[in-house]
Amino acid sequence: MCTTRRDQAGFTLLELIVFIVVVSVGVAGILMVMDVSVRSSADPMVRKQAMALADSLLEEVLLKAYDDPDGLPNVVEADRTLYDDVEDYNGINETLSVAGPMFTGMPAGIYGYTVQIQVAATTLGTVAAKRVNVTVNRGNETITLTGFRTQDPT
Repeated sequence: MCTTRRDQAGFTLLELIVFIVVVSVGVAGILMVMDVSVRSSADPMVRKQAMALADSLLEEVLLKAYDDPDGLPNVVEADRTLYDDVEDYNGINETLSVAGPMFTGMPAGIYGYTVQIQVAATTLGTVAAKRVNVTVNRGNETITLTGFRTQDPT
């Protein structure tokens, strides 16, 4: 006597093939998303370094005097270590490297970043001020920070 069992457990060959195709498509989609995120994972590091560099330079500039303490307006000192007023930084445009003219002794990890500094006279209400823009970029990342230096009250 030959009996057929309809209540057998298992999958048919067609069901297994459909399952394999569906899982393969899902895994391929996940791998594509991971590929995009891994490819751009270095961008946050570049952005953070650019932000830290811009912040550091802006602070350096804003800590300098409003007017030239030497009493010689429009005279830029020969070396960054001699800069004594905000205007001395105006017009800096340099790509950081080992032998950069302004920014020497910088860590090797930030070589290749471009630094631009512009200083312009302005007013904040009725107070004379100097607007300082520090722009740092590398690749597709560009960070611009702006600060204002006012005259010390006397």
